[in-house]
Amino acid sequence: MSPEQKGFLFFAVIKMLVVFTMMMVGVALLTLMERKVAGWMQNRPGPNRVGPFGLLQPAADGIKNFIKEETRPISANNLLFLLAPALSFVPAVMLIAVIPLAAPLPVNFDATLPLIGQVAYHGLMPMSVAELPIGFVFVLAFSSLGVYGIALAGWSSNSKYSLIGGLRASAQLISYEVAMGLSLIPVLLMSGNASFSEIIAKQQQGLWFIMPLFLSFFVFLISGFAETNRLPFDLPEAESELVAGYHAEYSAMKFSLFMIAEYAHIVTVAAMVATLFFGGWDIPFTHWDERGGLLQTIVTHGFFFAKMFFWIFFVMWIRWTLPRFRYDQLMAVGWKILLPLALAYILVIAVAIEVFERGFGWTDPRVLGLALFGLNLLLGWLVFFLLDRGRVVRGVAPRPRAASTLGV
Repeated sequence: MSPEQKGFLFFAVIKMLVVFTMMMVGVALLTLMERKVAGWMQNRPGPNRVGPFGLLQPAADGIKNFIKEETRPISANNLLFLLAPALSFVPAVMLIAVIPLAAPLPVNFDATLPLIGQVAYHGLMPMSVAELPIGFVFVLAFSSLGVYGIALAGWSSNSKYSLIGGLRASAQLISYEVAMGLSLIPVLLMSGNASFSEIIAKQQQGLWFIMPLFLSFFVFLISGFAETNRLPFDLPEAESELVAGYHAEYSAMKFSLFMIAEYAHIVTVAAMVATLFFGGWDIPFTHWDERGGLLQTIVTHGFFFAKMFFWIFFVMWIRWTLPRFRYDQLMAVGWKILLPLALAYILVIAVAIEVFERGFGWTDPRVLGLALFGLNLLLGWLVFFLLDRGRVVRGVAPRPRAASTLGV
């Protein structure tokens, strides 16, 4: 193995360890953040007993889950019951590995390390564990594997409540996975590449895709809520109907693995929203971040974290704002609204790009982005105000006024 290959593997292992540690620690802190946000929105303090300001509450919860007694239904399928949490956990924590967390770092490294020998790395190091050319396709593929763990958890528990929760989750994830995939095809049309780095570079040349592809962002965000089983799409865990849903029979660390997977999916969805539609690590209105350097890498990581943190907060905000859907409403939104909307939007954007580029000669990325932004304003008015008429956006359909029995 050449020194360059050893250097690539050496830094890949370091990045993997750093990102995995950050993910696990961050997920633990997100549980505290969710409780604090809930307390703030409900005008109460939230956790404030374990450590200063309650900061050690995640550590206390982790210790409790490690030492808590494990329970298993006597009639459960033992192998699948044990395997299901891992099938949910592993895909969830893998997805962040392909998302660029900062601008590439210039590296000029050449040294002799113990047990490894001569190691060399020269050039720009991408700030992702794996720089994949298939980018978001990999994320969509692996995120869909989590449904196997949820479905097996519901079936192997041999409980009707768990089984119904697993079936609901399977139907929900499959339904919204279709809309989520279709919502990213306009991103592919705009960028010409599925790589996250190329998508960020395309947004640096023109506009952030939130402007020319707003309806794609809208469909992707709603599908993301459904993919993470968060309110108002938490029907698989509806405690008022199913006790706790597909993980009703789990306890201790097995239950904790499902929670870690859920919060890891939230981080992934927030990171993808920031990357695909808000420029990723790009700092707006400047090209300073493109020069390459340690300072640029640190600052761009801060900007990426701020964007991702906002969308994580937004997910928690929605939880304490909107009520849970009925299950028929949940499926109707996916199949009757988001799927046709995503298909129609692909057709409109494809035709618009062809007309603007070939017909009018608007090949400059900024000019094309502004033209599509104007088109999206028109489409947004058409979808949200003309076609919707308050049925989905306001949550109620207009009803005819009942005739008065008094004749007034």
